[in-house]
Parts: sequence; structure tokens; C-alpha cells
Amino acid sequence: MAKDVRDFVRTRADGRCEYCRLPETADEWPFHLEHIVSRQHGGDSEPENLCWACSRCNLNKGPNLGSIDPTSGDSVLLFHPRRQIWADHFQYGDGRIVGTTPIGRATARLLGMNTSSRIELRRRLSELGEL
Repeated sequence: MAKDVRDFVRTRADGRCEYCRLPETADEWPFHLEHIVSRQHGGDSEPENLCWACSRCNLNKGPNLGSIDPTSGDSVLLFHPRRQIWADHFQYGDGRIVGTTPIGRATARLLGMNTSSRIELRRRLSELGEL
């Protein structure tokens, strides 16, 4: 991917994962330039289909476009950072990211946003004023 595109996407995301909001400075692994709709599903490499993602979110998401809402059991699309507003689907509190809609719940579950290590990291970042 061209450096200017990568830099644009990173800057647009303010150096944070567009799924879990983790700042890249707090992660031990490099962030990924992620295709929201994967190329195998017809997604392109234009900036409107790219987001900045931590390695955990990107690897857990893979090429998935949807998942199952753990509350209703319904099949739903995943959160789309270019078309949707994070706060409309998620809330943050005490280190946890809580899905407030079917999209938010399915995305948080599939991406493993609330593993114990991720909760603890977010709690430490909050204490330091970095989250």
C-alpha cells in the first residue's frame, strides 16, 4: 500500500484502532491498514474502504462482514468505521467496551474486545489518562 494512503488512514484515525479505540502507542504490535470489506468480498483499497486497526482486532475480524448478535442470536453486519459512528454502537466503562446495538455486540464479541488482558490494558490506560 502506498505510504501516502497509509499515512492518510492513520492520521484520519488519530493513531487509534477504529474498532476498539486503542492508541497505537499502547500496543506492542504494529497496527494494520485494514480492508473493511476484504478484497475477497470485492472490497478495494480506496481510503473509504480502509481503516486503522490494532493487530488483535484485525486478526479477529479477518475477512468477516458479519457475525451473530449474542443477545438476539440474529445475524448482523459488523461495525463499519467509515459509515457508522462508534458511540452509536458502543460504550466504554471500567475497561470494557459494551456493544449497545446488535452491530456493537456482534463486533465486540467477534473481535474479542473484552478479553481480560484487553480490559486490564484499557484500565491502565484510563488511569494514565491515555484513553
